[in-house]
Amino acid sequence: MDRLSRHSPSKRFPFLRHRPLLDLLKYVAVVGALSWLMFRGVERLGYNWQWYRVPAYLYSIENGHLTPGPLIDGLFVTLQITVVSLILALAFGLLTAIMRLSHSFAARGVSRGYLELMRNTPLLVQLFLIYFVLSPAIGLNAFTSAVLALSLFEGAYISEVIRAGIVSISRHQWEAAFSVGLNRWHTYRFVVLPQAIRRMLPPLTSQAVSLIKDSALVSTIAIYDLTMQSQIIIAQTYLVFELWFTVAVIYLVMTMSLSLTVYTLEKRLRVVE
Repeated sequence: MDRLSRHSPSKRFPFLRHRPLLDLLKYVAVVGALSWLMFRGVERLGYNWQWYRVPAYLYSIENGHLTPGPLIDGLFVTLQITVVSLILALAFGLLTAIMRLSHSFAARGVSRGYLELMRNTPLLVQLFLIYFVLSPAIGLNAFTSAVLALSLFEGAYISEVIRAGIVSISRHQWEAAFSVGLNRWHTYRFVVLPQAIRRMLPPLTSQAVSLIKDSALVSTIAIYDLTMQSQIIIAQTYLVFELWFTVAVIYLVMTMSLSLTVYTLEKRLRVVE
């Protein structure tokens, strides 16, 4: 042990040791350089910034009451689509993962076909096919078509995350569960999935973040989400950069909030473990 510590990188190269103040200075320097480059580019654009007009599209105060603006209305629609799609995507992903791990040739074939079809075709094409071809045949509205397209697309990727998490559990866990009389369903529910969820959380979070960003595509089928509302405002006001920067910040807040929430949950699961 002493020999290993003697030859560790921090012993041989003292400058590699963790120094919080130095890390902070590096971070500030990088952010400062990027900010300088951005402002230099903005100056050369010669664009007339009108940030004072943006808050009116976020909220308004009428008779002492706070009223959400069109951007916030669009945000609520985006959140609704994202939450419903994420729940369905998790269900599709779990079902597909279990089918791929089953002993049935038909189940494995169907799940494999679904997986390859969703992963190897663009989401925008799937969205158009569902909205313009499938929805008139079975009577789906735009919201349902968008949710179905997003959940099927993300469910394919989530299925691989769940399958990898299940496979990572030791075979001895299965044998121990079967030895005490648990069937395959109860083994999944009480033994395998509770252990696998700790390993699946980081990649599942990445897929949830991707789902939030991919939801911007639903504006192409006339759903008044955050992106669609911003496009309408830009067409009326020509506040191109102000609106797109604002929308980008809103999406960033949503994705960062999700990542921080899952990180907190992951820390608690480690403590419990």
